[in-house]
Amino acid sequence: MTMRSDRRLRFRAAWMFLMLGLSACVQKAPPELLQAVETVDRQLVEARGVEFAPEEYAKFVEQWVAVKGRILSEQDVIRWPWETNQLVADLHKVQEQGERVASAAAQRKEAERRSAESRLASLEERLRLFTAGIDEMGSRVVLGQQPIETELLVKQARAFLEQGSFSRSLHAAQKASELMDEQIGRLSKELGYYADERRVGVWRQMVRRTVEWSRTHQRTAIVVSKADRRLTLYRNGRQIVSYPVELGFNGILEKRYQGDGATPEGQYRVIRKRDHGQTKFYRALLLDYPNRDDRRRFQRARVAGAIPVSATIGGQIEIHGGNDRALSQTLGCIMLDNHQIDALFEAIDEGAPVTIVGAVNVTNAVAVALTGLEQSERG
Repeated sequence: MTMRSDRRLRFRAAWMFLMLGLSACVQKAPPELLQAVETVDRQLVEARGVEFAPEEYAKFVEQWVAVKGRILSEQDVIRWPWETNQLVADLHKVQEQGERVASAAAQRKEAERRSAESRLASLEERLRLFTAGIDEMGSRVVLGQQPIETELLVKQARAFLEQGSFSRSLHAAQKASELMDEQIGRLSKELGYYADERRVGVWRQMVRRTVEWSRTHQRTAIVVSKADRRLTLYRNGRQIVSYPVELGFNGILEKRYQGDGATPEGQYRVIRKRDHGQTKFYRALLLDYPNRDDRRRFQRARVAGAIPVSATIGGQIEIHGGNDRALSQTLGCIMLDNHQIDALFEAIDEGAPVTIVGAVNVTNAVAVALTGLEQSERG
């Protein structure tokens, strides 16, 4: 081979090497690396990095945008193969940073989910106890639509949690908790007298007088405790039988006027025994409501503006059997099962005393339930 031919071969080899090097330099960032960073970027969006790692996510976006800008601006730059490709190194840094931010966001998201779940679980348990308490007291009507609103808020909080909207879940839970606090405060104001020793003492004296009358006259008498929803029959001063009863829809409160659904409190008498066909119910014992004390309270309430101007005092309060539950709850009567009113009907004479009290002791069902609700509020 001649010296000229050898030079040609060496020139061609150098030229090919140069072309290969130049072609390698044109590709600034490996496609798989770019794809990896873009994948991390999508993962951060899905992990809601802007919400759970805002500062770190902002820095990642800033650096990722800067690197993408360099990729576009350096498309025509040629580097020799042996030169360091800083762009690739920076892409690796962006990828690593994005992975750290994604991990931090995921950890914080899970921590917030656990916190929201714990708060909601506690609230749901509190709602369960609250609902049981107001049902135990028979005070749901006192609160109007608020118990339903509370239940809906708690369900809304659960739905937000399952959707991953933790802040909205916590907001709904906080509103539900505040609404429960408001209702407990209202119940304490309306029903707190059930735990008042002086008021309960007055009721207890009323019961003693009735039992003593039964003993002295060797007759039957009735005592009704609204808090415990019990009717007790006494004969000759001794307890004979006790039945569970239902009250008006607002029965736990003291009756003030017709249609309020409350059951009256006081000392009454059976003025008529109404048999089949003589009452809208199965059988009934008609009481002498309103008596003198009831009329006095009604007039005081009317003067004070505590009752509607058009309200009347009403009447027709009975101890009766079933058949018309809706009417019974509207009137504020005392209702038993039919077989129980049968037994009571035969045992009681017209003129027999009937004493209706809120409670006979301070540890009555209403006071206990109210205490439980107040403790849950403080908790």
